[in-house]
Amino acid sequence: MRIIAGKHRGRTLATFRGNDIRPTADRVKESLFQILSAKLVGARVLDLFCGSGALGLECLSRGAREAVFNDVSEESLAVLRKNLRALGESGIVTRSSYEVCLKNVSGSFGLIFCDPPYKANCEEEIFLLVKERKLLSEGGLIVFESEREIVPSAGFVCTDERRYGRTTVRLFAESRAEEEV
Repeated sequence: MRIIAGKHRGRTLATFRGNDIRPTADRVKESLFQILSAKLVGARVLDLFCGSGALGLECLSRGAREAVFNDVSEESLAVLRKNLRALGESGIVTRSSYEVCLKNVSGSFGLIFCDPPYKANCEEEIFLLVKERKLLSEGGLIVFESEREIVPSAGFVCTDERRYGRTTVRLFAESRAEEEV
């Protein structure tokens, strides 16, 4: 696993041992960040299920102003901290469930990355908490990586969908139609 582009381009990231963790493949990251490139410079991002921090670190490498990293696993956060040190980057790091993170995080984000364990069924609650807490800045996106269909809650629309083998990446934006009525 490596940083694809930006100031840390080509740098290798520390990863996990074993089969319990499913990091985002480099080819998926490369394609995803080509789509997101215009939204990165100066953005504030939330990597909600950060694992090694690869998505948030890619954002920092490409000019994001701040990254908030969250994971429930101390092992994941140890790998993240190792990667932050190796790159000379800083970020806000929290250890909590996604619900607690979304209820307690402050401010809004241009990008919220959601790469939960594939068996987790948390999408609806994520959409509801993001909407309720106004966590998405205007023009911001929620990026879900999943093996199964994700139906957005009221107030969100899917703006893009890309398939990479078993993995599908979907981008969701807040629907402004409700506000215009």
